[in-house]
Amino acid sequence: MHSPRKLVQTSLIPIRWGDMDAYGHVNNTIYFRYMEQCRVEYLEALGFKVMPHGTAPVIINAACTFLVPLNYPGVVEVRMFCGHPGRSSVQTHFELRLHDDDTLYATGDAKIVWMDVDSGKSVPIPDTLRVELTN
Repeated sequence: MHSPRKLVQTSLIPIRWGDMDAYGHVNNTIYFRYMEQCRVEYLEALGFKVMPHGTAPVIINAACTFLVPLNYPGVVEVRMFCGHPGRSSVQTHFELRLHDDDTLYATGDAKIVWMDVDSGKSVPIPDTLRVELTN
């Protein structure tokens, strides 16, 4: 059974010609870039920026299940969902479709851990993010 999850971000990302591989479809590594872009847009919209000091989110694992190949041209619609936050981490889930197409092309998961940039140790998720995820 899946834990409850909340839709937090939808991003539209054009497929570039260079995203394709020798088989004529989007290379598997690019799916992780699509999910990353959606995640970054979400966190930046909440005011969290990549900083050389202080605290920041990092990914400790990432997975993708490829269901139907994506091809150029097209616009990928990436939907990001978050589970209930723990002390220092939150599980995220992704659905990738073509814009205006209900077909599910891929699903993904990534665990975000908040860390102290200087020490590399986990720290509690910021209160503003916790409130966002639990409301």
